[in-house]
Amino acid sequence: MTELIKKKAYEQLISGIGVLLESARKKVYTHINQTLVKTYWEIGRMIVEYEQEGKEKAEYGSRLFENLAKDLRQAYGHGFSRSNVIYMRLLYLKYPKSQTLSDQLSWSHYVELLMVDNDLERDFYEKQGITERWSVRELKRQKNSALFERIALSMNKSEVLKLAQCGQLIEKPSDVIKDPYIFEFLGLTEEQKYSEKELEQKVIDNLQRFLLELGKGFTFAARQFRITLGNKHYYVDLVFYHRILKCFILIDLKINEVTHADVGQMNMYLNYFKAEEMAAGDTEPFGIILSKEKEKIVVEYALGGLSNKLFVSKYQLYLPDKKELEEKIRQIINISKE
Repeated sequence: MTELIKKKAYEQLISGIGVLLESARKKVYTHINQTLVKTYWEIGRMIVEYEQEGKEKAEYGSRLFENLAKDLRQAYGHGFSRSNVIYMRLLYLKYPKSQTLSDQLSWSHYVELLMVDNDLERDFYEKQGITERWSVRELKRQKNSALFERIALSMNKSEVLKLAQCGQLIEKPSDVIKDPYIFEFLGLTEEQKYSEKELEQKVIDNLQRFLLELGKGFTFAARQFRITLGNKHYYVDLVFYHRILKCFILIDLKINEVTHADVGQMNMYLNYFKAEEMAAGDTEPFGIILSKEKEKIVVEYALGGLSNKLFVSKYQLYLPDKKELEEKIRQIINISKE
């Protein structure tokens, strides 16, 4: 017994040291990133001040960037490519007050943000990246999938401006709905034939990315949740719980066009969850039917008169035409091309 106690105590010691070291490494990494971003901002400021003195106009084709990159590399080593020097200058121009730089974002995050020309769009991705703690890879993916445009398309001008200033505010079920959802990470193509079961399995295999596409607040609860009514079994494809809205979210996956029967079935699932699954403190559940196709008129009449919160959205297996979406947002907020 004594030996077992000693062994357990030793294992706890090793584990405790590991936690301490990991915490220290994260702090060091964070500190290095913060210092790097602030340093690059200062370099950008110096380049801009050099320009303002009239010594040279640093346009993208300017020799100044090429010369700076070459001389800085020779003097201080790697990290000073022509592209990096351009982004250092741009960092200062887009964030003229260093206090507005976030300690939670690395230099690589800021490079991704600086690639976004539209200030409103950039502000959104910055706010959302901070609140959802996106990695650089996740930030890239959300940019490529036109998340800002997909959320903003259902809003008016003031709501779009608020979205850019504050990020996505989750206050009601409709705030988490996108149309379309982008499932390029499933690795399926438009030409492929697949069943609803195969689509569901692909989602489960890529659950982390699927949760990222759904947005903040979603936690996975169940797959093929069984509901038994009158000695007959029904199955909800996917069940999630939303931490912010404090409710269950039921998702059904459809590979064809949504029918009134699909809407009726989801409505039944929601009624069951309200009666049998809601706990004290929960708000009413809502459902999302994700389909490859939807006929707006059919969906409009099928949803009409329902007391439950039920949404029908399309999903795409490929990245959207971002330029087309950007143009639609420009029309909403009256931003003309310059």
